[in-house]
Amino acid sequence: MDRAEFVARFGGVFEHSAWIAERAFDRGALPERLDAGCLHGALAAEFRAASEGERLGVLRAHPDLAGRLAVAGELTEDSRREQAGAGLDRLTAAEFARFTDLNTRYQTRFGFPFIIAVKGLTRGEILHAFENRIHHGHQEEFGTACREVEKIARLRLEAMDFSAP
Repeated sequence: MDRAEFVARFGGVFEHSAWIAERAFDRGALPERLDAGCLHGALAAEFRAASEGERLGVLRAHPDLAGRLAVAGELTEDSRREQAGAGLDRLTAAEFARFTDLNTRYQTRFGFPFIIAVKGLTRGEILHAFENRIHHGHQEEFGTACREVEKIARLRLEAMDFSAP
């Protein structure tokens, strides 16, 4: 596939950050036959090689969990599906208030949204992680958020059909 097709297909794996797919393609390190594992390795390598400011941009491209974009129906399809799969589209009023409070406090403390690969987690597990991680130091949480972004990208790739062009 050519560059435009590659970026169109894989540019959204890292939330609103097509530049990662562009760099991976331009580096020419992709095998001829793509699969989720090798592609994740190539894309994650570009993410890790990026400057701290670029990685911060990727973190900031992620939506708040159960936040205003979700309420307004403005999430990417991947984010909508992931949050719905964890039940974040069916919060009680009390749960929604708790997420809103934590989102605000976390964003103020770290300068980027709380990021966690929600697949397979319950709302309670997500809230527990949120409540624990909000007490991390900035560098520790930046590293944790970056690892979670890579997990999300891997899960998105694993959900793709690699037999189709």
